[in-house]
Amino acid sequence: MANLAPSGAAARANAALLAEELAAARGSVANVVPILRHLLRSDVNSIFSDEIVARVRGMFLDVARQLVIALAEAAGHAEPEAWAHRAADELAHVLADSPAFLEHFHTLALEWQWTERLAQSRALDPVLPPLLQARMGEPDPQVSAGAMTLLAAQARFCQNQRRMQLPLAELPGDLVHIALVTMRAHVGADGNADAYALIAERSVRGRIDEARGRLGQLRRVLDAMGDQPDAALDLDSSGIALFVTALARGSGQTREAAIMATVDTQMPRLALSLRACGLAGDAITARVLAFHPDARVPEAIGDIGPGEAAALLADTAAAP
Repeated sequence: MANLAPSGAAARANAALLAEELAAARGSVANVVPILRHLLRSDVNSIFSDEIVARVRGMFLDVARQLVIALAEAAGHAEPEAWAHRAADELAHVLADSPAFLEHFHTLALEWQWTERLAQSRALDPVLPPLLQARMGEPDPQVSAGAMTLLAAQARFCQNQRRMQLPLAELPGDLVHIALVTMRAHVGADGNADAYALIAERSVRGRIDEARGRLGQLRRVLDAMGDQPDAALDLDSSGIALFVTALARGSGQTREAAIMATVDTQMPRLALSLRACGLAGDAITARVLAFHPDARVPEAIGDIGPGEAAALLADTAAAP
């Protein structure tokens, strides 16, 4: 006998159940920033030696180092690298007070963790996944050139993550602004210091073009895919970087939120995000199992339309 479609009441009940699961999952995510801030400030490094925390700390130090070098160059220091080595730690702690920075660095570290895991578990090339390789072979020179540019950007990302570094040019524009405002506040209002900070700020801004960074290149490749954006939601074809970028765009979330949806405690959010992108049934299950082979995808996902799924995600994201 064929399965009957759920009644309107049953569908609403399933949606309410999913909303409760999402709210509970969101609560666990909300605790991430204060916990991570505490771990980053801890002096007991042997206790908090987790890979993610170390990588986030490394990125903060690297960004602070680049800012201090810009200051030293503006002030005419003979050895800006040496000065940055001594002075970057304090600025890194100040930057770590920014929830936006913490969220971004935390999710980049998670993305890199998945990059390594998927290379081992699914033989997925960290730099050249099949979809990108196919785009490089396209006859349209703009499409192939865009794929080549992304290939180079992804290779740099992998190299920087192995070194626990992140160039200022790879930061989103809002974080560049926060970093520069923090730097100027940190040096104080003293006449010379503020003047040097202003020179350093102009120098940094002049060297950065957000559209040329990896995140901008990922968006550009998706744009060039036109009416085939769902291809990027095939993890084994697209790779984790394009997958989470497409997941964010299709579900109406930030890229950070899309990456957080891949962790094991957020599995309902991942399934709902995929549904918001228009995927259903076996396609959702296949994507979830790629991340969590032992997961059980909520059956209620199939009873919810893509628009309703997107609305549920937006409601839980906006909840206090």
